Amino acid sequence: MTYRAISVNPISGALGAEIYGVDLSQKLDDEVIGEIRHALCANQVIFFRDQHLTPDQHLNFGRHFGELQIHEFVAGMEENEEILEVRKEEYETRNFGGGWHTDVSYLERPALGSVLYAREVPTVGGDTMFSSQYLAYDALSDGMKEMLGKMTAVHSARRPYGLNSAYRAQDRSMKILFSENAHEEVEHPVIRTHVETGRKCLYVNGAFTVRFKDMTEEESAPLLNYLWQHAVRPEFTCRFRWEKNSIAFWDNRCVQHNAVNDYHGQRRVMHRVTIEGERPV
Repeated sequence: MTYRAISVNPISGALGAEIYGVDLSQKLDDEVIGEIRHALCANQVIFFRDQHLTPDQHLNFGRHFGELQIHEFVAGMEENEEILEVRKEEYETRNFGGGWHTDVSYLERPALGSVLYAREVPTVGGDTMFSSQYLAYDALSDGMKEMLGKMTAVHSARRPYGLNSAYRAQDRSMKILFSENAHEEVEHPVIRTHVETGRKCLYVNGAFTVRFKDMTEEESAPLLNYLWQHAVRPEFTCRFRWEKNSIAFWDNRCVQHNAVNDYHGQRRVMHRVTIEGERPV
Protein backbone atom coordinates (compact mmCIF):
# COMPACT_ATOMS: atom_id res chain seq x y z
CA MET A 1 0.00 0.00 0.00
CA THR A 2 1.11 3.56 -0.72
CA TYR A 3 0.39 5.76 2.27
CA ARG A 4 -0.72 9.31 1.52
CA ALA A 5 -1.75 10.61 4.95
CA ILE A 6 0.97 9.04 7.13
CA SER A 7 4.58 7.86 6.93
CA VAL A 8 5.41 4.30 8.04
CA ASN A 9 8.98 3.38 9.02
CA PRO A 10 9.61 -0.26 10.05
CA ILE A 11 11.88 -0.67 13.09
CA SER A 12 12.80 -4.38 12.81
CA GLY A 13 12.74 -7.29 10.41
CA ALA A 14 10.06 -9.12 12.40
CA LEU A 15 7.38 -6.56 13.27
CA GLY A 16 6.86 -2.98 14.37
CA ALA A 17 6.83 0.41 12.66
CA GLU A 18 6.91 4.05 13.73
CA ILE A 19 4.17 6.26 12.29
CA TYR A 20 4.77 9.92 11.44
CA GLY A 21 2.75 12.74 9.97
CA VAL A 22 -0.34 12.53 12.17
CA ASP A 23 -1.47 14.32 15.34
CA LEU A 24 -3.75 11.92 17.21
CA SER A 25 -5.23 14.74 19.31
CA GLN A 26 -6.98 16.13 16.21
CA LYS A 27 -10.14 14.96 14.50
CA LEU A 28 -9.08 12.21 12.10
CA ASP A 29 -10.90 11.48 8.85
CA ASP A 30 -11.69 8.04 7.43
CA GLU A 31 -8.64 8.06 5.14
CA VAL A 32 -6.22 8.58 8.03
CA ILE A 33 -7.92 5.96 10.22
CA GLY A 34 -7.93 3.53 7.29
CA GLU A 35 -4.20 4.00 6.75
CA ILE A 36 -3.48 3.56 10.46
CA ARG A 37 -5.55 0.36 10.51
CA HIS A 38 -3.68 -0.93 7.45
CA ALA A 39 -0.33 -0.06 9.05
CA LEU A 40 -1.37 -1.94 12.19
CA CYS A 41 -2.38 -5.06 10.25
CA ALA A 42 0.77 -4.92 8.12
CA ASN A 43 3.24 -4.30 10.98
CA GLN A 44 1.39 -5.86 13.96
CA VAL A 45 2.47 -3.09 16.34
CA ILE A 46 2.81 0.61 15.52
CA PHE A 47 4.36 3.46 17.46
CA PHE A 48 3.75 7.21 17.60
CA ARG A 49 6.10 9.76 19.14
CA ASP A 50 5.43 13.17 20.71
CA GLN A 51 1.66 12.88 21.00
CA HIS A 52 -0.19 15.12 23.48
CA LEU A 53 -3.56 13.64 24.34
CA THR A 54 -6.18 14.38 26.95
CA PRO A 55 -7.98 11.33 28.34
CA ASP A 56 -10.97 12.10 26.12
CA GLN A 57 -8.76 12.33 23.03
CA HIS A 58 -7.14 9.01 23.95
CA LEU A 59 -10.57 7.40 24.27
CA ASN A 60 -11.78 8.93 21.01
CA PHE A 61 -8.80 7.55 19.11
CA GLY A 62 -9.40 4.06 20.47
CA ARG A 63 -13.09 4.18 19.54
CA HIS A 64 -12.19 4.60 15.86
CA PHE A 65 -11.25 0.89 15.94
CA GLY A 66 -14.10 -0.54 17.98
CA GLU A 67 -15.88 -0.58 21.34
CA LEU A 68 -13.65 -0.18 24.38
CA GLN A 69 -13.27 -2.83 27.07
CA ILE A 70 -13.44 -2.26 30.81
CA HIS A 71 -11.04 -4.56 32.68
CA GLU A 72 -12.89 -6.96 34.97
CA PHE A 73 -10.08 -7.45 37.49
CA VAL A 74 -8.13 -4.18 37.45
CA ALA A 75 -9.86 -0.93 38.40
CA GLY A 76 -9.84 1.80 35.76
CA MET A 77 -9.50 5.50 36.44
CA GLU A 78 -12.34 6.93 38.53
CA GLU A 79 -13.25 9.58 35.97
CA ASN A 80 -12.66 7.32 32.92
CA GLU A 81 -13.11 3.63 33.75
CA GLU A 82 -12.20 2.62 30.18
CA ILE A 83 -8.67 3.94 30.81
CA LEU A 84 -6.44 1.60 32.79
CA GLU A 85 -3.64 3.43 34.57
CA VAL A 86 -0.67 1.06 34.41
CA ARG A 87 1.50 2.25 37.26
CA LYS A 88 4.64 1.18 39.08
CA GLU A 89 5.83 3.31 42.00
CA GLU A 90 9.40 3.64 43.23
CA TYR A 91 8.80 1.25 46.14
CA GLU A 92 7.36 -1.56 44.01
CA THR A 93 9.41 -4.43 42.63
CA ARG A 94 6.74 -6.16 40.52
CA ASN A 95 5.29 -4.42 37.47
CA PHE A 96 1.99 -4.88 35.65
CA GLY A 97 2.30 -6.68 32.33
CA GLY A 98 5.69 -8.22 33.01
CA GLY A 99 6.28 -11.56 31.32
CA TRP A 100 5.24 -12.55 27.81
CA HIS A 101 1.49 -12.66 27.30
CA THR A 102 -1.51 -11.88 25.12
CA ASP A 103 -4.00 -9.52 26.77
CA VAL A 104 -7.22 -10.96 28.23
CA SER A 105 -7.19 -14.18 26.22
CA TYR A 106 -9.40 -15.57 29.02
CA LEU A 107 -12.38 -13.66 27.56
CA GLU A 108 -14.82 -15.09 25.02
CA ARG A 109 -13.91 -12.07 22.88
CA PRO A 110 -10.32 -11.11 23.68
CA ALA A 111 -9.03 -7.65 22.83
CA LEU A 112 -8.42 -6.55 19.25
CA GLY A 113 -5.58 -4.44 20.57
CA SER A 114 -4.47 -1.82 23.06
CA VAL A 115 -3.36 1.79 22.76
CA LEU A 116 -0.77 2.44 25.48
CA TYR A 117 0.21 6.07 26.15
CA ALA A 118 3.31 7.01 28.15
CA ARG A 119 2.57 9.67 30.77
CA GLU A 120 5.68 9.22 32.94
CA VAL A 121 8.71 7.06 32.11
CA PRO A 122 11.93 6.13 33.95
CA THR A 123 15.19 7.71 32.85
CA VAL A 124 16.51 4.26 31.92
CA GLY A 125 14.64 0.99 31.38
CA GLY A 126 10.96 0.17 31.12
CA ASP A 127 11.02 -0.88 27.46
CA THR A 128 8.29 -3.09 26.00
CA MET A 129 9.03 -6.08 23.78
CA PHE A 130 6.70 -7.52 21.15
CA SER A 131 6.73 -10.89 19.39
CA SER A 132 5.05 -11.86 16.12
CA GLN A 133 2.86 -14.92 16.45
CA TYR A 134 2.62 -15.10 12.66
CA LEU A 135 6.34 -15.83 12.57
CA ALA A 136 6.00 -18.22 15.50
CA TYR A 137 3.45 -20.21 13.51
CA ASP A 138 5.40 -20.04 10.23
CA ALA A 139 8.52 -21.47 11.91
CA LEU A 140 6.75 -24.59 13.18
CA SER A 141 7.27 -27.88 11.35
CA ASP A 142 4.52 -29.14 9.07
CA GLY A 143 3.79 -31.94 11.51
CA MET A 144 3.45 -29.54 14.43
CA LYS A 145 1.22 -27.23 12.40
CA GLU A 146 -1.05 -30.12 11.49
CA MET A 147 -1.29 -31.37 15.08
CA LEU A 148 -1.82 -27.96 16.69
CA GLY A 149 -4.36 -26.99 14.04
CA LYS A 150 -6.70 -29.64 15.44
CA MET A 151 -6.20 -28.66 19.10
CA THR A 152 -8.08 -26.35 21.44
CA ALA A 153 -6.55 -24.53 24.42
CA VAL A 154 -8.22 -23.60 27.70
CA HIS A 155 -7.63 -20.07 28.99
CA SER A 156 -8.34 -18.68 32.46
CA ALA A 157 -7.54 -15.57 34.52
CA ARG A 158 -7.12 -17.54 37.75
CA ARG A 159 -3.31 -17.39 37.97
CA PRO A 160 -3.01 -13.60 38.21
CA TYR A 161 -6.52 -12.69 39.44
CA GLY A 162 -7.93 -15.77 41.18
CA LEU A 163 -8.63 -16.23 44.88
CA ASN A 164 -5.38 -18.17 45.32
CA SER A 165 -3.22 -15.80 43.29
CA ALA A 166 0.33 -15.33 44.57
CA TYR A 167 -0.08 -11.61 43.89
CA ARG A 168 -2.73 -11.12 46.61
CA ALA A 169 -0.19 -10.64 49.39
CA GLN A 170 1.74 -7.92 47.58
CA ASP A 171 1.35 -4.21 48.26
CA ARG A 172 0.49 -2.64 44.91
CA SER A 173 -0.39 0.88 43.83
CA MET A 174 -2.85 -0.49 41.24
CA LYS A 175 -6.17 -1.80 42.53
CA ILE A 176 -6.42 -5.49 41.62
CA LEU A 177 -9.82 -7.12 42.07
CA PHE A 178 -9.18 -10.77 42.95
CA SER A 179 -12.34 -12.71 42.26
CA GLU A 180 -13.95 -16.13 41.97
CA ASN A 181 -14.94 -15.06 38.44
CA ALA A 182 -11.28 -15.34 37.48
CA HIS A 183 -11.53 -19.14 37.80
CA GLU A 184 -13.87 -19.41 34.82
CA GLU A 185 -12.46 -21.07 31.69
CA VAL A 186 -12.85 -20.36 27.99
CA GLU A 187 -11.72 -22.34 24.96
CA HIS A 188 -9.87 -20.94 21.93
CA PRO A 189 -8.11 -22.63 18.98
CA VAL A 190 -4.37 -23.11 19.44
CA ILE A 191 -3.86 -21.85 15.88
CA ARG A 192 -5.87 -18.71 15.21
CA THR A 193 -6.72 -17.17 11.83
CA HIS A 194 -6.58 -13.37 11.80
CA VAL A 195 -9.97 -12.07 10.65
CA GLU A 196 -8.51 -9.16 8.65
CA THR A 197 -5.32 -10.58 7.15
CA GLY A 198 -6.31 -14.24 6.84
CA ARG A 199 -2.91 -15.28 8.22
CA LYS A 200 -2.51 -18.05 10.79
CA CYS A 201 -0.79 -17.44 14.11
CA LEU A 202 0.02 -19.24 17.34
CA TYR A 203 -2.45 -18.38 20.10
CA VAL A 204 -1.28 -19.64 23.49
CA ASN A 205 0.45 -17.62 26.21
CA GLY A 206 2.03 -18.22 29.58
CA ALA A 207 -0.22 -15.88 31.58
CA PHE A 208 -3.62 -17.27 30.71
CA THR A 209 -3.36 -20.58 28.80
CA VAL A 210 -3.66 -23.29 31.45
CA ARG A 211 -4.02 -26.54 29.47
CA PHE A 212 -5.28 -28.18 26.30
CA LYS A 213 -8.90 -29.31 26.01
CA ASP A 214 -9.47 -32.86 27.27
CA MET A 215 -6.02 -32.91 28.91
CA THR A 216 -4.81 -32.18 32.43
CA GLU A 217 -2.47 -29.32 33.22
CA GLU A 218 0.32 -31.82 33.91
CA GLU A 219 -0.20 -33.55 30.56
CA SER A 220 -0.34 -30.21 28.74
CA ALA A 221 2.71 -28.66 30.40
CA PRO A 222 5.54 -30.11 28.24
CA LEU A 223 4.06 -28.94 24.94
CA LEU A 224 2.82 -25.63 26.33
CA ASN A 225 6.24 -24.88 27.81
CA TYR A 226 7.83 -25.55 24.43
CA LEU A 227 5.33 -23.32 22.63
CA TRP A 228 5.75 -20.46 25.11
CA GLN A 229 9.51 -20.47 24.57
CA HIS A 230 9.19 -20.90 20.82
CA ALA A 231 6.70 -18.01 20.57
CA VAL A 232 9.21 -15.41 21.74
CA ARG A 233 12.38 -16.41 19.91
CA PRO A 234 14.57 -13.32 19.39
CA GLU A 235 14.14 -13.32 15.62
CA PHE A 236 10.35 -12.92 16.08
CA THR A 237 10.64 -9.78 18.25
CA CYS A 238 11.14 -6.04 18.37
CA ARG A 239 11.83 -3.75 21.34
CA PHE A 240 10.39 -0.27 21.90
CA ARG A 241 12.15 2.33 24.01
CA TRP A 242 9.61 4.62 25.56
CA GLU A 243 9.73 8.39 25.73
CA LYS A 244 7.16 10.57 27.46
CA ASN A 245 4.12 11.07 25.19
CA SER A 246 4.90 8.03 23.04
CA ILE A 247 2.15 5.59 22.06
CA ALA A 248 2.25 1.89 21.22
CA PHE A 249 -0.76 0.35 19.46
CA TRP A 250 -0.48 -3.43 19.14
CA ASP A 251 -2.63 -6.04 17.41
CA ASN A 252 -3.44 -8.38 20.26
CA ARG A 253 -4.74 -11.02 17.84
CA CYS A 254 -1.27 -11.85 16.49
CA VAL A 255 1.23 -10.35 18.97
CA GLN A 256 2.53 -11.17 22.43
CA HIS A 257 4.19 -8.46 24.52
CA ASN A 258 6.33 -8.16 27.63
CA ALA A 259 6.81 -5.05 29.79
CA VAL A 260 10.46 -5.32 30.83
CA ASN A 261 10.79 -4.84 34.59
CA ASP A 262 14.28 -3.32 34.86
CA TYR A 263 13.70 0.09 36.46
CA HIS A 264 13.34 -0.53 40.20
CA GLY A 265 13.34 2.68 42.24
CA GLN A 266 11.82 4.70 39.41
CA ARG A 267 8.22 5.59 38.64
CA ARG A 268 6.43 4.63 35.41
CA VAL A 269 2.84 5.65 34.57
CA MET A 270 1.05 4.62 31.38
CA HIS A 271 -2.56 4.95 30.26
CA ARG A 272 -4.07 2.01 28.38
CA VAL A 273 -7.21 1.89 26.28
CA THR A 274 -8.22 -1.60 25.10
CA ILE A 275 -10.38 -2.29 22.06
CA GLU A 276 -13.00 -5.05 21.95
CA GLY A 277 -12.16 -7.93 19.64
CA GLU A 278 -13.95 -10.94 18.17
CA ARG A 279 -14.05 -14.58 19.18
CA PRO A 280 -10.93 -16.33 17.81
CA VAL A 281 -11.39 -18.79 14.97
